[in-house]
Amino acid sequence: MEFPGHAVVRPLFGGAGNIDEISFPASRQHGLTLRLFDRETERWSLHWSDSRTGRLYPPLTGGFTGDRGDFHGEDTYDGRPVRAHFVWYRLGRDTARWEQELSADDGRSWELNWTMDLTRTGQAGG
Repeated sequence: MEFPGHAVVRPLFGGAGNIDEISFPASRQHGLTLRLFDRETERWSLHWSDSRTGRLYPPLTGGFTGDRGDFHGEDTYDGRPVRAHFVWYRLGRDTARWEQELSADDGRSWELNWTMDLTRTGQAGG
């Protein structure tokens, strides 16, 4: 399925964090991501919440090498525990791609189940 969305991202802590709110008009659902940089470990944590549950889910943690970011964590899918892997790709100054894949076998195999192609339409915050 393909559907539009709109995200508003606000920087935090001088670049050591941000928060975004994303809306999906076709489904009338909303989500929020809180991203924080741990200065001691030099790793990012990504915390997700959505309008369906109102819960703040356990974080995925990781970091960036060049224009690619990899983040790993634990999640559930259809009531089953799974491992989650998010990948961020910086494709240009104003474009990025996000992918989510899940593993039900402790990381031996992965299923890509969601991608988002993002384009900045407003001025970058600072």
